[in-house]
Amino acid sequence: MAQASTGHAAEDKGGLRTALAGLTTRGRSFLAAGVAAAICAYVLGQSELLRVGLLLAVLPLICATVLYRTRYRVAGSRRLSPGRVPAGSEARVHLRMDNVSRLPTGLLMLQDKVPYVLGPRPRFVLDRVEAGGRREVSYRVRSDLRGRYPLGPLQLRLTDPFGMCELTRSFSAYDTLTVIPRVEALPPVRLTGEAKGYGDGRQRTLALAGEDDIIPRGYRYGDDLRRVHWRLTARYGELMVRREEQPQRSRCTVLLDTRGAAFQGAGPDSAFEWAVSGTASTLVHMLERGFSVRLLTDTGSSVPGEGADGFAGSGQESADAAGMMMDTLAVVDHSDGTGLSRAYEVVRGGNEGLLIAFLGDLDEEQATVLGKMRRRSGGAVAFVLDSDSWVREPTDVPGPSDRGADPLRMLREAGWTAVPVPRGASLADLWREADRQRTHAPTAGTVVGGGGA
Repeated sequence: MAQASTGHAAEDKGGLRTALAGLTTRGRSFLAAGVAAAICAYVLGQSELLRVGLLLAVLPLICATVLYRTRYRVAGSRRLSPGRVPAGSEARVHLRMDNVSRLPTGLLMLQDKVPYVLGPRPRFVLDRVEAGGRREVSYRVRSDLRGRYPLGPLQLRLTDPFGMCELTRSFSAYDTLTVIPRVEALPPVRLTGEAKGYGDGRQRTLALAGEDDIIPRGYRYGDDLRRVHWRLTARYGELMVRREEQPQRSRCTVLLDTRGAAFQGAGPDSAFEWAVSGTASTLVHMLERGFSVRLLTDTGSSVPGEGADGFAGSGQESADAAGMMMDTLAVVDHSDGTGLSRAYEVVRGGNEGLLIAFLGDLDEEQATVLGKMRRRSGGAVAFVLDSDSWVREPTDVPGPSDRGADPLRMLREAGWTAVPVPRGASLADLWREADRQRTHAPTAGTVVGGGGA
């Protein structure tokens, strides 16, 4: 929640020039009419007309001076509900104005500055606010395009009772609305990417030989007596217990292809936006299934603050991890790269467990790199988008060549479960298709997903 207040220092900028610049059309008309009447009175020698002219000219000047010297102390706050919203959904912005002075205010016009993509600029008229009183208003914003959008600063427009002058006071604080990709619920198909899923224990660490060489630790209050190692207890003269099995999380790396050359078209219905949304849906799904999840792009970058094994956790930790990854995907854009070699350099260091990729147009070179990635993973699923089919009108006749046919074949020969993504496809349906391809794969024992995913 952002809070700021107008003050004397902000009001003094510009002096009388600021006050005169705030004259409305009515005020300028009165001033011009007064000056014209005064000139005519001087030329014609009409003293009564001179009095009228002076009255017309002085009235807007008096209103501007009084309004400029008015000392309103007003505090404003803004609250977003929620602060992170999926694309296409609405968020509500709550504004509150508090009169912290001892004098009541006059008529206030409240205006919040918002980007054009979120909708029209909201404006509100607040009646007289008593000393110590408050007023609350709200408005809705919505965007079909993901991103981070600033809201603010909040502006107050003060006006006199005659409508002669209008001054603007701006607050300095602003908030940021994060529009994240759409997340689609995925079916709980069993795509096993590792032999062990979450909850399976690692084998106890052994030394060079025999159970006697199991690395023990001292007994702690609350330890199960059934874990006491009596032989080592007798040797060391104190209670020793076997080391507890350490729970192990299956790992999942989600690769997002952001190469600008791999995607065509733009907008919320483009192939790239579908890939970003699919990546977000997969990350959330795998986190909910207990996986240790890592987000990777073709540039080799990942989420800031991500551990070596990706994000893991349960409950609030899992929700925080999902929020950090959604914030990263909210601002991800096309890269200038032309290949996937940087991503391969990241995954070549060890077994990545399950590897799920959302890819654009591929050539043989990139399909070969992906084949190398497959050797570093326990299982691999690729959703390949042919961007030509996404920009082509439904009535257009497809060309004789299929750009994705050879790369798909190469991926499948390398052990990938490769699923082509037609225009407007549902990720949930493709998720089931990946499971069906794995089930009917000719190579037995090839694993392509996460336990209980």
